[in-house]
Amino acid sequence: MLALDLPQNGKLVSYQLTGDPIAVKPRTASAFPRIAYAAAHIVADPMAEHDPWLEPAIDWERTLAFRHRLWDLGLGVAESMDTAQRGMGLGWSEARELIVRSLAEAKNRPGALIACGAGTDHLAVTPGVTIDDVIAAYEHQIDAVEAHNGQIILMASRALAAIAQGPDDYARVYGRILSQVRQPVIIHWLGEMFDPALQGYWGSDDHMVAMENCLAILNDNDANIDGIKISLLSKEKEIVMRRKLPDGVRMYTGDDFNYAELIAGDDHGHSDALLGIFDAIAPAASAALEALGAGNHDQFYNLLNPTVPLSRHIFRAPTRFYKTGVVFLAYLNGLQDHFTMIGGQQSTRSISHLAELFRLADQARVLTDPDLAVARMKPVLAMHGIGNGR
Repeated sequence: MLALDLPQNGKLVSYQLTGDPIAVKPRTASAFPRIAYAAAHIVADPMAEHDPWLEPAIDWERTLAFRHRLWDLGLGVAESMDTAQRGMGLGWSEARELIVRSLAEAKNRPGALIACGAGTDHLAVTPGVTIDDVIAAYEHQIDAVEAHNGQIILMASRALAAIAQGPDDYARVYGRILSQVRQPVIIHWLGEMFDPALQGYWGSDDHMVAMENCLAILNDNDANIDGIKISLLSKEKEIVMRRKLPDGVRMYTGDDFNYAELIAGDDHGHSDALLGIFDAIAPAASAALEALGAGNHDQFYNLLNPTVPLSRHIFRAPTRFYKTGVVFLAYLNGLQDHFTMIGGQQSTRSISHLAELFRLADQARVLTDPDLAVARMKPVLAMHGIGNGR
């Protein structure tokens, strides 16, 4: 059996791998009883001549190949979201190019599901910015996506959070935008644990009050809303909101801590999925959704439950650094040749964090090639001064 010395509690401890990865098997979304999007990351280009802290360099070939992998597994692609470092290294100019490229790839894939993030991140929050400026910024990005027939994921706006005086400003912005969209959109409520600049979204620091403000907007505009993704890392809040949604409006779970039980649902309903963790655990998510579609709930939980500790580790506070774990798993699984991120964000997690991620990924059966994963873990350890004679 494969073994590796990994740091744990300040010392090196030998870890023996299980050697039992979930098989990567092509599937179609029609086999799934839930709509399931994976918020896909981007692959940096470490060979590009650029200033890493100032401008992103993207490996377009590997980035697009990763999206095809998700489609091969039956998953949809949520494009240019925070998993792709949107607003955290990836600017609107690059996000727009990514959206155009991904939509073009999807056209050649019958049944490929894709939805694209549109927000206001090109609008600098400076003195004098107005609600009309926020509306115009949303319209600009929506026009860019709809020009290529893309479905919109309406991302939360840092600018709106900064200048809104209360719930009425949110109602004004969303009412105006939703009255113009060509097809129903997915609204994204991203909690402050993911982005501190979004504290107080929907006009209140109290999530339950904010929820009622949001629900009022959903009820007023339900004909133009496909669903809402909430990312608050609270299954209780998601279930409360799910039961209050207008008829025909879906709940897309963004809860990377409790997704298994939320997707399975209860007697009152279920959540569909739009998750960053599905980028990292795509084979497990695909197999679990197929099992759920076949009515095999035990197999669904057997496949998905072991991934939850891994997801909770990747998304642990500071949650905004979760993207490092997502990219690290892509590196371990051979989906990119390096552990480099735009903005140098590979440095946001410690080697102890990455070592625990390695153990949990093995136990979740999402290291698709254990020999390769070990071979790729060793140089990362060595870079941190940790030798491995195995």
